[in-house]
Amino acid sequence: MAKLEDVLAPENEEGTKATVLKWCKAAGDMIRKDEPLLELETDKVTVEIPSPATGRVAELLKQPNEEVLPGQLIARISTEADEAPSVAPAGTSAGTPPRGAADMPVDSQAGAPGAENARLLLSPAVRRLLSDNALKAADIAGTGQHGRITAKDVARRLSAKLASPMRVAHTPIRRRVAEHMARSLAEAPHVTTLFEADLTRVQAHRSRHAAQYERQGTRLTLTAYFVAACARALASNPSVNATYHEDALELHSDANIGVGTALGNEGLIVPVIHAAQKLGLLEIARKLGQLVSAARAGKLTPQDVRGGTFTLSNHGVSGSLLAAPIVINQPQVAILGVGKVERRVCVLESGGTESIGIRTMCYLTLTIDHRALDAFQANAFLAQVAASLEQWDED
Repeated sequence: MAKLEDVLAPENEEGTKATVLKWCKAAGDMIRKDEPLLELETDKVTVEIPSPATGRVAELLKQPNEEVLPGQLIARISTEADEAPSVAPAGTSAGTPPRGAADMPVDSQAGAPGAENARLLLSPAVRRLLSDNALKAADIAGTGQHGRITAKDVARRLSAKLASPMRVAHTPIRRRVAEHMARSLAEAPHVTTLFEADLTRVQAHRSRHAAQYERQGTRLTLTAYFVAACARALASNPSVNATYHEDALELHSDANIGVGTALGNEGLIVPVIHAAQKLGLLEIARKLGQLVSAARAGKLTPQDVRGGTFTLSNHGVSGSLLAAPIVINQPQVAILGVGKVERRVCVLESGGTESIGIRTMCYLTLTIDHRALDAFQANAFLAQVAASLEQWDED
């Protein structure tokens, strides 16, 4: 009797929901230990789940896009001794027909497949058309031999699809973000306070040091300055660096600052710079660059998105002057929004004398959970962030 090895969804101390993104193997396929079995996607990161044993895939208990819970049974591997993976011909994998097999003619006299099987014998060109246009073979009527789908069939289906209203399926990330944002607005009363910040000294500092940072392999962005200013202000305003509970406000000693990172049409992810209060500007800029690059390449680890205590949304990089309220990343109690940085004509005062000058300015917003914070704490924090940026020095 075959011995079955259970495959369980990984545990997550934050209880994040996960969705089956795709199976790398089908039921009946051979698989080696540590070979990828499936990909799970949460609202934060995609995780590849390896096989715990060598053998044959006995059962797949979840479908793509189906939700799984931490520790839930999702598959079984049969580890019977005679089920060692066989060696596949060069250029192929177990359970995959040799290259060109999909293009072989169907012999109606010698074991010809039924119409359904023939229809699914897809040429590389047809497979590529289906993949590029997010079409399913099962939805297309084939006009080739024995109902085989041709490139013309795909083109005909695509034309019909474009002629009708388009529906783009939500990605798992988009669905999770939507659930998280809706829950945050339902739970927390959002209030936003607005300040203006003069970044003239920050821009001067950046101009002097950008080339030096580049030589050290780090791009010095304005976002790094905002993270550094927030880290300083959170140390002085611990109630903003907190988690809300029904019976208490949990204050955190480390400023673990998440930075909202857009993934195009797929959604948003928030990698975290841990213990930012212990890092200098160079270290913050380097870590920020690494996380953003990993996020856009789909290579963030679970640790990269865990443990955030405060979030920064630099929406101004895409031209937005002001966004309010920016939805709080629960169970945090506040989120900073940074608007577009632009040159403005301002009234300047020095020694009791007023003058007109051109300064580099932006709007800063702080959206708070009004259950945890009031205007006094919000304004004190945001005033310190603005002052830190306006008075930026080499230290």
